[in-house]
Amino acid sequence: MDDQELGFKAGDVIQVLEASNKDWWWGRNEDKEAWFPASFVRLQVNQEEVLQNSSSSQGEEQDEDAGHSILKNVENLQQMRTNVIQEIMNTERVYIKHLKDICEGYIQQCRKHTGMFTAAQLATIFGNIEEIFTLQRKFLKDLEKQYNKEEPHLSEIGSCFLQHQEGFTIYSEYCNNHPSACMELAGLMKQVKYRHFFEACRLLQQMIDIAIDGFLLTPVQKICKYPLQLAELLKYTTPEHSDYSNIKAAYEAMKNVVCLINERKRKLESVDKIAHWQVSIVGWEGLDILDRSSELIHSGELTKISKQGKSPQRTFFLFDHQLVSCKKDLLRRNILYYKGRADMDSMTLLDLPDGRDRDFNLCVKNAFKLVSQTTGEVHLFCAKKQEDKERWLQAFADERRRVQEDREMGMEISENQKKLAMLNAQRAGQGKAKGYSGCPVPPPHQKLLPIHQRHIPVPTSLPQ
Repeated sequence: MDDQELGFKAGDVIQVLEASNKDWWWGRNEDKEAWFPASFVRLQVNQEEVLQNSSSSQGEEQDEDAGHSILKNVENLQQMRTNVIQEIMNTERVYIKHLKDICEGYIQQCRKHTGMFTAAQLATIFGNIEEIFTLQRKFLKDLEKQYNKEEPHLSEIGSCFLQHQEGFTIYSEYCNNHPSACMELAGLMKQVKYRHFFEACRLLQQMIDIAIDGFLLTPVQKICKYPLQLAELLKYTTPEHSDYSNIKAAYEAMKNVVCLINERKRKLESVDKIAHWQVSIVGWEGLDILDRSSELIHSGELTKISKQGKSPQRTFFLFDHQLVSCKKDLLRRNILYYKGRADMDSMTLLDLPDGRDRDFNLCVKNAFKLVSQTTGEVHLFCAKKQEDKERWLQAFADERRRVQEDREMGMEISENQKKLAMLNAQRAGQGKAKGYSGCPVPPPHQKLLPIHQRHIPVPTSLPQ
């Protein structure tokens, strides 16, 4: 080890004396002062801890020396905040350059060559990256206004993230489309003329030596990096700092943006599964299931009772907004026949005690009712066991809650995505015998609380 390097092990406490360089700091460990790598340590940033540690370590020295040590710690904390602020600003400027290069260097050139690219191909490859470029230019402009060039540690950039948090949700569409963009691009790159074309675009725009697929990945990486940068900034922002509350709120908001993107991706995957499920049902009638629903919440067997008497057991599938009834084939149990559906938006759920029901004049057990708010029609259902009934009651409560959450969060699947899912499912089902391999499994659901109540772990990347 070089004499100018400070040796240390896990658990050692190093007093930071100089932190102007973001990679190497100058510090004291026991009796030695030397350089050490900043990335190998974690700074104690709680002001009370700093004061406590400083006073205890200097307890036997003069008050003047202790005060100097405290001042030095404060200066180091300010320097660390400066480093994080500058990193955010620099990476944002570089990101804007990348987006500009994609829009001007690739998209504009592609649109000029109509013989090589269709509008649909360009929409698949580039998604809504031009909208993202517009958003990020406004965001960077606001950041520059709040950036304090003379004293960067005094910069107040938290409000910029809060102002644009709703705008950042457009990344959801881009991230969901990115796998399709990679597939489309990979198909084109098999031809020499496309490889030469994209390389010529890069050289003409004087872009850095990264392939087009690398550039198209940057928005996916960027949106995931914001919560990490804000977490780092919050770590070096004391509660007394004027931007502390905004940085804290921005951190929570951007965590939720990334969580929302993941939830929408999960929804899209759920939509594909539901489309394949519908194609497997024999005699489907009316609108596609995706016209109103996007996820399966619960499924199981129930006996539906009419005033004329009991009907055979049916298999019911509870989706958001709809309850679908199917009948199993007597011989081929994997075949389901469509029997009908109920609009859950117009239904009221009634839990029934075991005993005689007045409306139907029947003794019932493990029963509940769905009453239409529009027609007054009453639907009576019985489960085999009490625990089955409890699962259904919970599922109906979950369905209403999820519908409300989706409405509040603007969680909608576009018509094009729904049509594409049905088209893919129909193509996959052509030439295959009807049938389903068991009930689709309801996917896990991420409950999205109001922003001030959310404490969601920060994902480092989107699921690929």
